[in-house]
Amino acid sequence: MSTPEHKPLGAPSAQSMRDRQKPARASAGRRKNGPEIHRLDLLNVVERGASVRRHRFVADLQRLLIPAALSGAVQCAVYASVILRANRSDWHNLAIVCAMLFAMPFVVAGILAMLRRKDFPFTASAFITLVVYNFGVVALSALRIPVSYTGLLLAAPFAITGMVLAAARLRHARHERIAILDFPGVEKACALLGGTVSVIKDKAADITDFDRILIDGATHHSAEWTAFLTRAYMRGAEVSPWISALEEKQGRVNIEHFDLTHLAYAPSQIYYAKAKRLLDLLLIVLTLPAVAPLGALVWLYIRLIDGGPSIFVQTRRGYGGRNFRMLKFRTMRKGTHGGATNSEDNRILPGCRFLRRFRIDELPQLINIWRGEMSWIGPRPVSLEIARECERLTAVYTNRYLVLPGITGWAQVTYGYAGTSEEELEKLGYDLYYLKNISLDLDLEITLRTIQTLLTRKGAR
Repeated sequence: MSTPEHKPLGAPSAQSMRDRQKPARASAGRRKNGPEIHRLDLLNVVERGASVRRHRFVADLQRLLIPAALSGAVQCAVYASVILRANRSDWHNLAIVCAMLFAMPFVVAGILAMLRRKDFPFTASAFITLVVYNFGVVALSALRIPVSYTGLLLAAPFAITGMVLAAARLRHARHERIAILDFPGVEKACALLGGTVSVIKDKAADITDFDRILIDGATHHSAEWTAFLTRAYMRGAEVSPWISALEEKQGRVNIEHFDLTHLAYAPSQIYYAKAKRLLDLLLIVLTLPAVAPLGALVWLYIRLIDGGPSIFVQTRRGYGGRNFRMLKFRTMRKGTHGGATNSEDNRILPGCRFLRRFRIDELPQLINIWRGEMSWIGPRPVSLEIARECERLTAVYTNRYLVLPGITGWAQVTYGYAGTSEEELEKLGYDLYYLKNISLDLDLEITLRTIQTLLTRKGAR
């Protein structure tokens, strides 16, 4: 007869032990799998971010393919013309070099598509093109392929120019999928931004489909939105204030909310501002051989048809609020200067409409640049009467005196001529935008737009 197994009083049974261990195991499993699940979620976010970046890369690359192809074709044509003029018959070497020249812009295009959000796309594109170009020349030399260094040297400017223009095309492309986070006043912001802007109200919303997330600094720089913004960054979306996006779109700042504390220059902007004076003088020296004879002919022509003087002098407000004497060729009859002009103004001397259209009448202002009173690019100097009136209407107007006035400027190529103090105040927003974003890239864009305006009469009001 078997004796029942003795159990201590209160000892749990095996079944009860198993029952008690189930929750413990489940809890342990949750503790073990919790970080793992979180890690998998994090990987999912990163993978989705990669898909967003792939979308942006493909969309940007597509817009660079045509300029890259044109740049490559022009380089091949220039290099081939040099080879043919040298009566060389090594066609296989010519084919290899042309293949390299044609392929290089596509390599640069791929790099630019990846670096789309760099602050200085023009200088970056020129630098990247130089690096890739030199790498290609080194590769050809390493392979001992006979090349014409003269042909490569002549083709290089077309490579740089082509990719700079490609960067300009990419910069102004409007294909981003944009969303803005909800905040008081989001309806007004959407109306100002225009286009299709989605409003995100749920902090757990899926943002995979958006390339750029706009925020309001006062509302969203808070602990409440930290997790959402982190998720946006990790998914590859660009996060920026909606005010910055509006300024970028309009090319101007809101003068009612502008303050000097908004100026936060990058080191490159500071270095460029210091070097700009040297560049102004260098450009005068380079253009002098062409400008001096042209200026002499214009001076003589005005003297012949209307007598002297050929130079018109007007006092303008300049750097630091100081007055200076701005020089121009006189294009109106004696004693008829003053007031706004129009295309049919009978005060303009015969043949001088052409001078005014192509800004040749402003050649004497190179003397102002040489004296340090003006720059090639900057806010256009205004007459004392308009300056005093604008200074009376708003104290913000004096901020435009923080940089040298220019022959052309951002306001000139985006807004155009301002004939009244009211128009000058509206134009002020563009001048302050230039002050805020001064850079070599912006000056290059102003130069290109100035040339476009002179040749086509487009780009200015």
